[in-house]
Amino acid sequence: MLETDPERVWNGFRLANTALDAEHVVEVFLLGDGVEAPDLEHEKFNPHGVMRKYTQNGGDLFACGTCLDSRDIDPDDLRPRSTMGDCLRIVEDADEVLTIG
Repeated sequence: MLETDPERVWNGFRLANTALDAEHVVEVFLLGDGVEAPDLEHEKFNPHGVMRKYTQNGGDLFACGTCLDSRDIDPDDLRPRSTMGDCLRIVEDADEVLTIG
């Protein structure tokens, strides 16, 4: 069973999509069990759907390569293999950083 909360993922990406709609630059770095987010299923929430919408709307998505490897997950379009260097660059370049989780 995944420990990641489907509602938290759903709400985080709903906010990210709203920010994109308001013409903000948004980058999401999936870290730890966050790399499992595209696999979450829930009868009420749709994490996969809001993540797909995020990427289709031009949101930048990154996934920790070490976290993927430790879970034997292959990278894909909702989990592009990235590094802690990518995460650091996102933080350094950001005007604001928001963590949901």
